[in-house]
Amino acid sequence: MSDLATTSELFFTRAGLDPDRARRQVGEALEGCDDGELYLEYSQSEMLAFDDGRLRNASFDTAQGFGLRAVADEAQGYAHSSELSHDAIARAGDTVSAVRRGHQGTLADGPARTNRSLYADDNPLNEFDFETKVKLLQDIDAYARDLDSRVRQVTCSLAGSWKAVRIIRPDGAEVGDIRPLVRLNVSVMVGDGDRQETGSAGTGGRTGYAAYIDPTRWQGEVDEALRQALVNLESVAAPAGEQTVVLGPGWPGILLHEAIGHGLEGDFNRKKSSVFSGLMGQRVAAPGVTVVDDGTIPDRRGSLTVDDEGTPSSRTVLIEDGILRGYMQDRLNARLMGVAATGNGRRESFAHMPMPRMTNTVMENGDRDPAEILESVQNGIYATSFGGGQVDITSGKFVFTCTEAYRIENGRIGAPVKGATLIGSGEEVLKKVAMIGNDMALDPGIGTCGKAGQGVPVGVGQPTLRIDGLTVGGTG
Repeated sequence: MSDLATTSELFFTRAGLDPDRARRQVGEALEGCDDGELYLEYSQSEMLAFDDGRLRNASFDTAQGFGLRAVADEAQGYAHSSELSHDAIARAGDTVSAVRRGHQGTLADGPARTNRSLYADDNPLNEFDFETKVKLLQDIDAYARDLDSRVRQVTCSLAGSWKAVRIIRPDGAEVGDIRPLVRLNVSVMVGDGDRQETGSAGTGGRTGYAAYIDPTRWQGEVDEALRQALVNLESVAAPAGEQTVVLGPGWPGILLHEAIGHGLEGDFNRKKSSVFSGLMGQRVAAPGVTVVDDGTIPDRRGSLTVDDEGTPSSRTVLIEDGILRGYMQDRLNARLMGVAATGNGRRESFAHMPMPRMTNTVMENGDRDPAEILESVQNGIYATSFGGGQVDITSGKFVFTCTEAYRIENGRIGAPVKGATLIGSGEEVLKKVAMIGNDMALDPGIGTCGKAGQGVPVGVGQPTLRIDGLTVGGTG
């Protein structure tokens, strides 16, 4: 069944909305506007958490609602409701009409249409019964404890969601999408005497649960979480100061996402509040650095068949060989900047307005062997995993905490270090990239990005990188 047929069943048959009447209401409410849409959403989600040998939390939630948006120049009016009815849509239309009062715009052309689908539309929540999911978490806990006598605590969780959306534009055009999403997380605490350390791993994507029920999949995540915890158990104090830093492939791309990704979103650049504002066509990174935002990778956590305005997702080149080539755009900012929307208009739910957001943000491969990169460093830090971080979009300054890192001594990986933080500026860090590996990898599928109070699933990726002269905060 097509996405439009599925969403028609959800919103017009079950919810009792008449499609012709809904289209008329949207057209009347947004008459004279420059843009806008009615965004309909139905979602199911669940989460099971296992901690300390028992099921600690199990939840299931069903939500539905709509958001009606009117856009006049750069002003937006938005009204939303969890009541799916024509009366509620009419009240929303009265509310958003204030933004277009006295404004007579020309409706922007609608998004391009596409038949491409990047993920299956099956509901993962219906794949297995509750007992099977609980047994998976029990098996993870037992497996982890059997691996090593130093394991003191195991925490694991399984989460899934299924979201159906339908977008109706003022001209009557419609697009639908069905979005599955799952995630498995494992955290292991180990101890030796009075010292305790943790390690974590996880995986996920726009697929069903079947891959994660498979022991060969989840055992690998447990093995990785335990490996990281045992490494941290042997860690020494991290050295502080300006150093050469080598970032591993895959998940360390989160630094790229935060340090420069947000600064390349259209709203910050239209308002000239980003450090990258006004630099189109100029060098912003070292030669060889190419960064793309690609929402078209099948089954990936950050991918979208269409964004939350109905625009097909795309592969957007942001930086090419060190030169700034583009920004990530939603429809509003693209129209005001005179460029095309890139399929990056995203929202957390029907209760939120869309804004430009990342999908899967990736640095592409270079031509250096990762071993060659490590051998080139006499004294530095090798960081392979990150935890929390803070970024200031206006200044570009960032601070990131390493959850797994090592000393590099005479071209070899040395002792693991604890407490290392990377401190720098997104505007400068890419200019300090000295070597780019040929081992680009995507993250395991666990990322969530926050902006203006909204969280959306995202992906990152990069090859091994050598960055010269990055400030490392440490305890040694």
